[in-house]
Amino acid sequence: MIKKNLILIAFVLTLNSVFACTNFLVGKAATLDGSTLISYNADSYFLYGVLYHYPAATYPAGSMLDIHDWDTGKYLGKIKQVEKTYSVIGNMNEHQVCIGETTFGGREELVDTTAIMDYGSLIYIALQRSKTAREAIKVMTDLVAQYGYCSEGESFSIADPNEVWIMEMVGKGANNKGAVWVAERIPDDCVSAHANQARITTFPYDDKNNCLYSEDVIAFAREKGYFNGKNKDFSFSDTYAPLDYVALRACEARVWAFFRKLDPAMDKYISYVKGETMERMPLWIKPTFKLTAQKLKECMRDQYQGTEFDMTKGLAAGPFGSPLRCSPLTFKVDSIEYLHERPTATQQTGFTFVAQMRSWLPDYIGGLLWFGVDDAATSLYVPMYCGITKVPECYREDNGSLLEYSPTSAFWTYNWVANYAYSKYSYMFQDIKKVQTKWESDFNSLVPAIDKVAVGMSEDDARIFLTEFSVAQAENSTAAWKKLGEYLLVKYMDGNIKAEKDGEFIQNEYKIPTTIIRAGYPEEFLRQMVKENPGLRVKTAEELKNRK
Repeated sequence: MIKKNLILIAFVLTLNSVFACTNFLVGKAATLDGSTLISYNADSYFLYGVLYHYPAATYPAGSMLDIHDWDTGKYLGKIKQVEKTYSVIGNMNEHQVCIGETTFGGREELVDTTAIMDYGSLIYIALQRSKTAREAIKVMTDLVAQYGYCSEGESFSIADPNEVWIMEMVGKGANNKGAVWVAERIPDDCVSAHANQARITTFPYDDKNNCLYSEDVIAFAREKGYFNGKNKDFSFSDTYAPLDYVALRACEARVWAFFRKLDPAMDKYISYVKGETMERMPLWIKPTFKLTAQKLKECMRDQYQGTEFDMTKGLAAGPFGSPLRCSPLTFKVDSIEYLHERPTATQQTGFTFVAQMRSWLPDYIGGLLWFGVDDAATSLYVPMYCGITKVPECYREDNGSLLEYSPTSAFWTYNWVANYAYSKYSYMFQDIKKVQTKWESDFNSLVPAIDKVAVGMSEDDARIFLTEFSVAQAENSTAAWKKLGEYLLVKYMDGNIKAEKDGEFIQNEYKIPTTIIRAGYPEEFLRQMVKENPGLRVKTAEELKNRK
C-alpha cells in the first residue's frame, strides 16, 4: 500500500505490488483473553510507513467523494458520499472494525481498468461506513457492484470484536462492472492466514451465515471457460488465481511458517510449499494453544527460523546472518530462474500492525492497534487505541516522506537502526531484541491499567486520556529507538565491538567501557574465504628464507 500523495510511475508500482504483505487472522475462542486478532505487514519498496487518520464527519445530502487509486494517486472518479462517517485510526475504526489485505493478482485479463473502486479505497471507505465486519463486507461488495473494481485480485482480512472473515475478490475484466468474490467466516476456535496467494478453494455455498459470495462467482467462471465441473467442486483459488512455484515458495510458505508454530503437525506441508506434493494446506487450523496479541507479534517477525528456509543461514546471509536479501525476488544464473526466500518479516515493510478487538470493553477503548513501522523483526508494536482523536507526530503523513528524511519520523528512525543492524545482524539484533522486549513488556503491563482508568471516565474524557497515552508511547519509544541507534553506532563502529559492563541497562542508560573486541568472522565464513583465495595463507619463516 502506497502513501496517497506519493505519485510514482504506474508500471514501476505494478512490478512492486507482487509478493507484498502478510495477514494472520485469529478467532475469539483461539485467544487467551477472548479478543479477536488480525495482523498485517504492509510491504512495498515504495511505501512510507505512517498512521492514517480519518476523523468522523457529517456531510450534506448530495455530497460526492473523489476516488484516487491508492497505489498511483490516479484519479478514478466520484462516488456518492454517505451522510455520516466514523473515525478511523490506521486500519481500525472507532467501532473496532479492522481490515487488512494482501494482493494475489490472479488472471491478468480480469483487471478492469475502466472501474472506479481500487482495493485501498475499498478498505478505508468501508472502515468509515461500517460498525461490524459483515457491514464492511456489504459496503465493499456493494461499492464494486455499483462502481466496478479496478485492482488486481485481493485477499482481505475483515474483523470486529466477535467475528473474523477472509474475503477474496477479483475483477471481471475491462468494461464489465463488478467483481467475483467469496467471504468465509473463520471458526472462532481457529486461525487463518494469507500472503499474496488466494487461499479459498471450495466453499459451503449453502451456509449463508458463515459464507457469503457474489451470485455469479461460479457462473462467470463457466462463461469465461475457466471451469466446467460441478458446483460442489468449484475452487475459487484454483479457478481465478492458479498456483505456480513462486506462489508456493514465496507466498504459501509464509502461511506454512505461521501454521507450523501453532500446530507441529503442519510441518508436513513443507513438501507442498516446495512444489513436491499436491495436497493444499487448509484455509484454517485449530491451534494447539491459545494465542495472545504478543504471540501474534512474534509470528509477524518470522524469518523461517528453525526451518531449512532460515533467512539467517547460508551464503546469502553473509558472515553475520543478515536476513536482508537484495531485490528482485527472483533472479537468473545461466538462464535458470531462482528465487530468494520471502519471509513474513522483511526490510521493505512500510507499516505493520497487530489489531486486537475486545468485546467486553466500550468500542473506543476495546480496539487496540499495536502499530509499528519498517521491518517487524527490528521494530516495536506500540499501542494505539482506536478511540484516539489525533496521530502522534512521529507517525504523521506530513512528517517526512520516502524521499525526504525527517529526524522526528518513526519510519526514518526505525529504518536507520535496522539498516545499520543488517551489517552485523547476529550481534546487533541481540541488542535490539533487549530493547524491543523491554518496551513491549512495559506496554503489555500498562494497557490493562490504562483500560481500567478509561472505563471510569466519560467517553469524551476517555478519548482525550487515551489519545494522550497513545501519543506519548509513540513519541517516547521513537526517541528511545533513536538512542538505541546511537548506542549501536558507538558499540559497533568500524566493525569492532566495544564490550559492555554487565551487558545490561543501568537506570535506562547504556554503559560502554573502552574494551574493544575484534570479533572477526565466523569460522565457516573464514573457510569459504580461504577456499576462494588460498593465497591469503601466511607464509612461514622457513618459506620466506627460500624466496628467489
